[in-house]
Amino acid sequence: AQKKILRAARQRGVPAIVATQMLESMTSSPAPTRAEASDVANAVYEGADALMLSAETAAGDYPLEAVAIMNRIMERVERDPLWPGLMDAEHAGMDIDDVDALVAAARKAAEASSTACMVVFTTLGGTARRMSRERPLQPVLALTPKPETARRLALVWGLEPRLGDQPISLEGLTDDAVEAAMLYGLAEPGQRILILAGTPFGAPGAANLLRLAHAPAHSAPRGVKGARRARGT
Repeated sequence: AQKKILRAARQRGVPAIVATQMLESMTSSPAPTRAEASDVANAVYEGADALMLSAETAAGDYPLEAVAIMNRIMERVERDPLWPGLMDAEHAGMDIDDVDALVAAARKAAEASSTACMVVFTTLGGTARRMSRERPLQPVLALTPKPETARRLALVWGLEPRLGDQPISLEGLTDDAVEAAMLYGLAEPGQRILILAGTPFGAPGAANLLRLAHAPAHSAPRGVKGARRARGT
């Protein structure tokens, strides 16, 4: 049942959290059981966006160890050479529209061009969630003018949601994307950045623009107009 739910959520671009007794034995033990470690790994293999601890950190004797061990298991799964193929296989049989096709192309373009990161301009978060569904190897910076969107995206796999003003021109869009990527440490001078956005700017669900940009070779980020963290992220 868990696998079916996770697959359905991912196909719809809905963040899925797996919780409850993930590492229950660590409420009183410094190490998990083999079965618990396997459950954590399987949840990642099945496409969960996030895993949540409860009693292990709220009332357990080893809260820091529980978080560290869960994080280590998740990182090992995502370094598994088979993991990207399993994520791709989940797309089989999906109905796709123009935006789905664009984000799939963005992931392939990012890998082919060795980009440092991807920058997605999003209003309500839909395009960013679809990008997350592709499980790209690069970090994804989701820029949105809406604090509530940034907070919701904080739970979505692979996204770095930040607040920023809506771009008003193609030139401004590129400049803002490059500045934000450098400001938040996702790109270094001279590296490539892939930008995903839509025109008209600010229209939900209008993703139709894919652009490759370069961070200036000899410059420091000046800061993005309106860039800031959302409260609670």
